Amino acid sequence: MELLRDVWRRDYLLPPGVTWGDMERLADSERPRPLDLVVALPLALGFVALRYAFERFVAPSVGACLGVRNRLHRTAAPSSQLEWFYTQRSTQPTQGDIAGLVPLCGRTQKQIETWFRLRRNQDRPCRSKKFAEAAWRFVFYLTAFLAGLRSLIDKPWFWDLRECWKQYPVQPMHRAHYWYYMLELGFYGSLLLRISADVRRKDFKEQVLHHLATTSLLGFSYCANYVRIGTVVMLLHDSADVLLESAKMFNYGTGWKKTCDALFVAFAAVFLVTRLVIFPSKVIHTTLVLSMDFFQPFFGYYLFNALLMVLQALHVFWAALILRMVYKFLKGELQKDERSDDESETEQEEDEGASPDDHRWERRKDALNSKLAALSNTCVLNNFSHHRSSAAARTRKAQ
Repeated sequence: MELLRDVWRRDYLLPPGVTWGDMERLADSERPRPLDLVVALPLALGFVALRYAFERFVAPSVGACLGVRNRLHRTAAPSSQLEWFYTQRSTQPTQGDIAGLVPLCGRTQKQIETWFRLRRNQDRPCRSKKFAEAAWRFVFYLTAFLAGLRSLIDKPWFWDLRECWKQYPVQPMHRAHYWYYMLELGFYGSLLLRISADVRRKDFKEQVLHHLATTSLLGFSYCANYVRIGTVVMLLHDSADVLLESAKMFNYGTGWKKTCDALFVAFAAVFLVTRLVIFPSKVIHTTLVLSMDFFQPFFGYYLFNALLMVLQALHVFWAALILRMVYKFLKGELQKDERSDDESETEQEEDEGASPDDHRWERRKDALNSKLAALSNTCVLNNFSHHRSSAAARTRKAQ
């Protein structure tokens, strides 16, 4: 607590010429204080509990209505040696590791490779889990977007960003914007608390960096009273996230391909416009350039713009993935979300989508091959025996 007061008292968060005494002209309810950020912690824990209840009781029913079905996986045969190696050493053994496991478990190299492939499939997250995560984020982003739009639609800085800096930082904070900040901060805090239990995706490191940058940006912008421009940034991001999570939800269901494609196209368009056009040309431009018409640069100015630049770099990274998906979509080759549907630790396995009929056919095919092999051996033996008897008859005639 004293550290937060000390940071505030040193005026790191205020431009030159503005002191804490100037901020005290605002009422307590209208003045952002670092101590208010403590509220985000219980909110984060509350979001974790609420998410658990949602994924347990609500998401399965919604998923059943959309036709979300888990794929069936063949289970690996029990083996204590292979299970120990899988859990303690590596899920992706090298050829040297497999050669060393052959004498220990009494299996061939091919059988061991198949065992590890089936075992990795067992640990892959099911579709219902992915759907539940997407549905939870969709509900929050939709609620946050509508609430944020309702609180900003009649504010002058929503239509003219120069209004964000008039009389800065001595600007009264609306109570609705206080809760908008706290709920967003608590939500991203809950994502960080649950990130180890969530589906691990290919952009896992970028996601962690995004959540850390977002929470840092929210916390700092609140303390420095960048609330006006901060609410615009949050609303801009939530607009695309709503479409992304809804597209994922329909992607995990069956019979919703056209709906998923339409939502994906809408998401790509909104993402590219908001993150690559509006965000740099409007938001970053006003924080980096237009704000200098109202105050001189200070520590908070540099830190705030640095965090915005980190977000913009992540936008460019994700935009590259989205454009590649759009290219494949136009060519008719898009099978999955390259950013969100693949796990970074396991590869797509060959029998991922195998159904029970496929497994029965494989067993029948193996049995048929064995019978054909036995029949072939019988024919060869019969021909060999016939050849021997013919040769003996010719020998007797010659004698």
